[in-house]
Amino acid sequence: MIKSRALISAFLVIAGAVTALGQHKRALKLDDLARIVDVRDPQLSPDGQWIAYVVGTTDVKDDKSVSHIWLANYDGSVDRQITFSQDSESSPRWSPDGKYLAFTSGRPGPAKGTQVWLLDRSGGEAWQLTDTKGRLQGYEWSLDSRRLALVIGDPDPDDPANQPETPAAAAPANATPNNSAPAAPNAPPSANAARPKAPKPIVIDRYKYKQDVEGYLLSGRHSYIYLFDIASKKTERLTTGKADETAPAWSPDGKWIAYLDNHGDDPDRDAASQVFVAEARPGSAEKQITPSSSRGERSRLEWTPDGKNIIFIEGDEKKFGAYNMPHLAMVATDGSAAPKRFAATEQLDRGVSNPRVVGGAIEVLVADDRSTYPARLQMDGSTVERLLKPPVVVNSWTMAGGHTVALSTSDTHPSEVFALENGALRQITHHNDELFAELDLGRTEDVEFNSKDGTDVHGLLTYPAGYRKGEKVPLLLRIHGGPNGQDEHAFSFERQFFAANGYAVLAVNYRGSSGRGQKYSRAIFADWGHYEVEDLEAGVNHVIAMGVADPERLGVGGWSYGGILTDYMIASDPRFKAATSGAGTAFTVSFYGTDQYIIQYDYEIGPPWEPKAWETYTRISYPFLHADRIKTPTLFLGGERDFNVPVQGSQQMYEALRSLGRDTQLVIYPNEFHGIRRPSYIRDRYERYLAWYDKHLKAAGDQKRAEADAQSSGRPAKQ
Repeated sequence: MIKSRALISAFLVIAGAVTALGQHKRALKLDDLARIVDVRDPQLSPDGQWIAYVVGTTDVKDDKSVSHIWLANYDGSVDRQITFSQDSESSPRWSPDGKYLAFTSGRPGPAKGTQVWLLDRSGGEAWQLTDTKGRLQGYEWSLDSRRLALVIGDPDPDDPANQPETPAAAAPANATPNNSAPAAPNAPPSANAARPKAPKPIVIDRYKYKQDVEGYLLSGRHSYIYLFDIASKKTERLTTGKADETAPAWSPDGKWIAYLDNHGDDPDRDAASQVFVAEARPGSAEKQITPSSSRGERSRLEWTPDGKNIIFIEGDEKKFGAYNMPHLAMVATDGSAAPKRFAATEQLDRGVSNPRVVGGAIEVLVADDRSTYPARLQMDGSTVERLLKPPVVVNSWTMAGGHTVALSTSDTHPSEVFALENGALRQITHHNDELFAELDLGRTEDVEFNSKDGTDVHGLLTYPAGYRKGEKVPLLLRIHGGPNGQDEHAFSFERQFFAANGYAVLAVNYRGSSGRGQKYSRAIFADWGHYEVEDLEAGVNHVIAMGVADPERLGVGGWSYGGILTDYMIASDPRFKAATSGAGTAFTVSFYGTDQYIIQYDYEIGPPWEPKAWETYTRISYPFLHADRIKTPTLFLGGERDFNVPVQGSQQMYEALRSLGRDTQLVIYPNEFHGIRRPSYIRDRYERYLAWYDKHLKAAGDQKRAEADAQSSGRPAKQ
């Protein structure tokens, strides 16, 4: 009996040891980037029982990202993939009668290009529904499930895909696959060989003529709303208007379609839209129901249940476009009164988005100080009720059948689908759980501090994985872009990757960021590189004072406006020992007319031939005009085809530092736009970031510690 008890005890000890080993966590690795699943675009079925959503994965072998449609039930007991083609699928949308699930895909079918496909819920293969000739940009089901409202961009007549196919030339009668002698390696091409036509010249006559990814914006090409009849497969224009139409929304009775359009004399000079309505039949006359002074944003329109009003998002005046704070507004569908904003959300002084009408209330998402939370307000706009307590980040929500689901993420987990129930979130999908159960991630906490002029500034500090209190570690200041955005309690592979490699990472919501109100965001208007630098400096000083950051091992970096601010920081503060600046500007005036921000240049700063504007351009270009101040080793990066912030900004700063003999390098990613998309390039960028920081922060720190140890011991330091 004693022996049996001893054996049992020994077995329990061994089992416990095995369990402990099984629970051992490891550091995040770069290989994990390709294993993280991108969950997005959940859509509830009309009865609220099923969720169709998109799962994006990385195909390392083919160096591309792919996406497919998955289906989960509301209680989470069923979760399965339902599309399996070699091409990607996206944009799932349920028919209102619940019989069909539509999605978009460029998979092979009767018609080329991206089309709407249909799955019957009762079973069977998907079939191609539409045969659009232009660029399909979006679609919405009619309430009776008989029609679709399609947003289609005019096709590019010069695109080879839109050229008629040329019949292959007939082979000579006596030619066979085996009786032809091979051509000489250097033989000139046959005179009869087909030669590709030279591309046509690009003719530009628009005020705003560039847009990243989309390319050159040419006159005469627009996006219109079409009505597609499911039974007849007939496609017809909704209206006869000549301006771009977008965001169609069917009225509750299915008789009308509301949409956004811009009928200004020169829509290129103002990106804002107005709300229009048209009867849901081909060739309808459109009616503008918001005045030209109203600045509707291109987001979903919501009809009230009685069909008398439309809820929409309204932006600020044009000159504040870079610091826009979205407002919730409502307008009568007959255009009898000017739109009004809701007093309760205006008092929040926070940007709102994604409005949804639920019964007699309106639910919105609120961007507020490192969180994005759902809120509900009464239709009269008298009160706002927060539905979840921060810190929380929620987006892409959908409601049906009395249920609400959304995507949610946290500091330590990527987005998954959650149900919102009784003031709490319940996880439904678990695509990333297994991977993240393995990982030892860095802890993220709120930090708050005062800037030089006393302004209260907030940010996030991520500690190195396994950090021990009191230890001083190298600090990376990683700066978000925008500037109108915020670092929030959402999973960031970048922050955790650096934390896994021994760095503390500071993210600061400097002035110009969203989430802190209109005054905070507009503070940097026409004054770039001033208050942001002071706020970022204050954040670094705060983390040094906390005893976390080693003041001798400071790094900085960012992309887009984060790259711009990186250049400002290294031109202002010599303490940084390493920097990575991606897709930034340098000599600002040289970007006038070469990027997609002509409206901002003309209306925030002014045309450069105006003396006051020229003074501003000169002042905000100090990283380039005073590049001799910069001593920080800096890695510059950019996408070759970036029209957002053209790669010339990185080229100019690289050439300036190279001319000065500084330690610098330039990396250009071929055929990439502002956002780097090719998986191997995304990995390459992280590898280069880490190698650059390790070289200039860790190696230098190791040498300095060796010198200090040698000095205290009287031994020579190793070189």
